[in-house]
Amino acid sequence: MPFKTYCTLLITLLLVSCQNENKELIVAQQKEAKKREVVFSAIERGWVFDISPLEGTTQAKINNWVEWRNFLTEINQKPKSTIGAFQKKAAVLSKKAMELELTVPAEFNNQQIKSRISVIITKVKSLDLYIHLRQIPEQKVIKLVNELNTEIDYFQLQMEEIVKRSQIPMEEGEQDLIKMKDTSRAIPN
Repeated sequence: MPFKTYCTLLITLLLVSCQNENKELIVAQQKEAKKREVVFSAIERGWVFDISPLEGTTQAKINNWVEWRNFLTEINQKPKSTIGAFQKKAAVLSKKAMELELTVPAEFNNQQIKSRISVIITKVKSLDLYIHLRQIPEQKVIKLVNELNTEIDYFQLQMEEIVKRSQIPMEEGEQDLIKMKDTSRAIPN
């Protein structure tokens, strides 16, 4: 008889403890959902890309650079629904940024442009990393969006500078002077 009582008591305790765990789990899930909603609203407010337009001559020179246009199109489309949408957008931006490095137009294929593209790639990859964390640091994500805005502006200014310099005519004899300073043409000893 006492054995049946102990078994009944044990089963009752087990069922009651499972119900308490379920209630605690539901409360924890609700707290997590509220926290994710707060993070989502903060990121949605901070996810603002303000890309300034290029000058006409510079725009004409990069019209055939499809990867740059795709990157700008992608960056200007803001996700709206969930954190998952922002995570997908960050992953796509990361891929588009990597494509930029491989397809730089010949006129802009110099060290200054390559370093600017590398900085943009680094910022986009950092954004992708932070937004995919389990506990998303929304302030770091917002800060990276602002830094990415700045880096894109610097990149565009660098392209405009290259275009402006290419439009300056050479003076008489300047080409000969450039050739004389070229050390690769020196006579070997």
